Amino acid sequence: MSDSIPVTVVVPVRNEAKNLPRCLERLTRFERVVVVDSGSTDGTPDIAREHGAEVVQFKWNGKFPKKRNWYLDNHTPETEWVLFLDADEFISDAFCDELAAVVEADVHVGCWLTFHNWFMGRFLRHGDPFSKLAFFKHAVGRYERIDEDRWSHLDMEVHEHPVLKGSIGTIKSPIDHDDRRGLDSYLAKHNDYSAWEARRYLALGPKGSEAWLALTPRQRSKYAKIERWWFPAAYFVLSWIVKRGFLDGRAGLALARLKMQYYGHIRMKIREYRQQGD
Repeated sequence: MSDSIPVTVVVPVRNEAKNLPRCLERLTRFERVVVVDSGSTDGTPDIAREHGAEVVQFKWNGKFPKKRNWYLDNHTPETEWVLFLDADEFISDAFCDELAAVVEADVHVGCWLTFHNWFMGRFLRHGDPFSKLAFFKHAVGRYERIDEDRWSHLDMEVHEHPVLKGSIGTIKSPIDHDDRRGLDSYLAKHNDYSAWEARRYLALGPKGSEAWLALTPRQRSKYAKIERWWFPAAYFVLSWIVKRGFLDGRAGLALARLKMQYYGHIRMKIREYRQQGD
């Protein structure tokens, strides 16, 4: 369509039949939508095609690159801009309008995205905010390279961020983050994530190294404190009290407690992996 937004939206997935339809229904204003699938067995590719998306299959060999970088390197988008969305992230018309204005203005090479978090069926208005850099010109950078051939089984960039050369802006219209797969999925994913973060922390080397300097300020702050015994509790106080997570009721309390446990798990895994020489 001539009036479509000249952006390629890439949705990396694996077994996302519950979330994907709602995600794709919001993407009709974009020039191209691509679903990059990792061998789903729940009908995810068929759902993507039914909604008019192109489907690309990805099988990770355990080495660099992972899914997002692999797509950019092997299926170069025809549009200048690319937007990466997860299947449990749902955009609005206001977001599309603001994104289209960024493309037209052509001032930045990428933008941070802001999110409204849903948890246990409730919209959380408070607590620690969630943002990520997932909209950028694909010619100016790639997701950071982390040498993890020996210790990761996550085939997609999760905590990695794009390394871009140029001005970075922010799209203020929020995206709804609402995973419909339930607590079992949340807990399983964050067990994998905590193992990944512990191993990545150990792989960073001494503070001040090139790997440390490549981190975002938020990442650098987190990893500088992650081994402190008080960090998980401090995060809980920050999210639940300072940022008023208590106003979100039981769902807000549950998420703050789970994130506190998550950081505690990272700390314990760091100690265990170090003792094992792993």
